[in-house]
Amino acid sequence: MKQEDINTLKNSPAARRVILSLLMTANQLNEEVAETLKPFGLSIPQFNVLRILRGQKGKPANLSTIQNKMVSKMSNTTRLVDKLITKGLVERITCEKNRRKVEITITDRGLALLAEIDPVVVISEETSTDNLSASEIETLTILLEKLRK
Repeated sequence: MKQEDINTLKNSPAARRVILSLLMTANQLNEEVAETLKPFGLSIPQFNVLRILRGQKGKPANLSTIQNKMVSKMSNTTRLVDKLITKGLVERITCEKNRRKVEITITDRGLALLAEIDPVVVISEETSTDNLSASEIETLTILLEKLRK
């Protein structure tokens, strides 16, 4: 955080300070995660889609399900899925009985890529939070969840 940003925060009302601090922190963490994923050729939303599909444990998901579970609801899920299909990481299956019903599944290649990425992401997450104790991480998590409700 730059000194001028810190000075701005100190002179702001408490609610504004916490919001600005959260936004700045979120931006910093986004940049760190994006850098971590860059060597794997994935964006954060694409990575999010892959993790959602892995979490389905082989069960297909429709675009609406994926959209509802996305971290960023602003993402164009159809475009993200199309890019992942092009990379061979997911498949689109059209129901023969109802052509409008489309389901998405993760491929073996997508699962293998996630298995390769997982340990790198864990290290990145630990590095990002190494200034915090386990107790502080738990408290921060509770407080952030409380803000989202």
